[in-house]
Amino acid sequence: MSFRNLLCLLLLTLIPASISFAQSREEKVRSDRQKVLEDGFWIYNDLAKGFEQARQTGKPLVVVLRCIPCVACVKLDDELVDQDPVIRPLLKEFVCVRIVSTNGLDLSLFQYDTDQSFAVFMLNADGTIYGRFGTRSHRTDWYEDVSLTGLAKALQGALKLHQNYPSNKAELSGKRGKPLEYASPEKYPSLKDKYRDSIDFADSNVVKSCIHCHQIGDARRDYYWSQGKKLPEDLLFPYPHPKSIGLILDPESKATVKEVTSNTPASKAGLRAGDEIVSLQNQPLLSIADVQWVLDKANPEGDQLTAEVVRNGRPQKLTIELQDGWRRNGDISWRVSTWQLRRKYFGGMKLEELTSEEREQAKIPADQLALRIQHVGKYPPHNFARRSGFKEGDIITSFDGTLDLLTETDLLIHGADNFKPAQMVSVTILRNGNEIQKQLNLP
Repeated sequence: MSFRNLLCLLLLTLIPASISFAQSREEKVRSDRQKVLEDGFWIYNDLAKGFEQARQTGKPLVVVLRCIPCVACVKLDDELVDQDPVIRPLLKEFVCVRIVSTNGLDLSLFQYDTDQSFAVFMLNADGTIYGRFGTRSHRTDWYEDVSLTGLAKALQGALKLHQNYPSNKAELSGKRGKPLEYASPEKYPSLKDKYRDSIDFADSNVVKSCIHCHQIGDARRDYYWSQGKKLPEDLLFPYPHPKSIGLILDPESKATVKEVTSNTPASKAGLRAGDEIVSLQNQPLLSIADVQWVLDKANPEGDQLTAEVVRNGRPQKLTIELQDGWRRNGDISWRVSTWQLRRKYFGGMKLEELTSEEREQAKIPADQLALRIQHVGKYPPHNFARRSGFKEGDIITSFDGTLDLLTETDLLIHGADNFKPAQMVSVTILRNGNEIQKQLNLP
């Protein structure tokens, strides 16, 4: 099975399951645990043991955070370990740890895009991070962002950094972030009374006791909202994809430019197809995820990023200029976290753009808002739009008095900038060709 198909299967596990399916997932989680423990290649859900083994052996660690009970991730791990002739011997050079829940996870060390279903860390036993792996920019298609070849090159790069350690420790210091609001996920107020610092397999329902990756981002946003604070840009647009600054990177490389979009920060910096980006902000790059890490730490109000590239065998330095608001160029509608944003800013609606043909039929100009309601939440707290009378199939043509918000992401940004709890928002819709004025009562 191809890597692309494996990752597409992975996304299917994000679909809400029925009660009967939840039981089958429970069985699969337990079965997976037993298989991994019997095989003995991966250390299962025990970071302390992994770090101790790394200290004793002198090996670097590879830590894979994967969704529980993500069956496709299990297949992915099996392919990496049992089938791929390049990756298996590389993994033998590491202490390999598989983490299946984020309960008790050290958030001062393991910081990553929590909208991913799996993330890979390569690091030293002292906690120095060599690099990250795991990226996507679409709900179902991953092939443009990751590959087995790319993972192999990331692992090879990490081994090289490990060989040169600690002489390169200074250039690796930026790969670790500042402490977050709380030390571990279960300490956030919205999770505190619901989860423990570890999952207990003696529990009758392990699946429900797990803190999933996306819940970390949800808890962080709840933390700011509960204090009446505006959402920070890094929580509205987390881990910007390189495409947001005009960089299309080759997924089968560490960070080689495949294409540069015109009139973007990347093109204005002089980056070209074929350039190998060796470092960004003096940090060595092992994957697209490493590029995202640097972008995530850049100032949303404008910044300068120093890129060291190799072009036709010759090194040179370029400067990427980021203007105020650069972070908002990306698309966030594919992210799991947007369900929380939709609840807060849309009352639980999911919106989709009309095609050009549908716009023409509805007589809506190309530069005017036209978003169809694809889904309306049925149950609290996602049913405020339904309670306000909105229906699937309605076409929104004006939102809060604005006509030029063309995408769902545009509306999410508008809501984050302007809306307050329990606000009434004026909305114009088309329903069966008739224009209707409605009031949306927000949570």
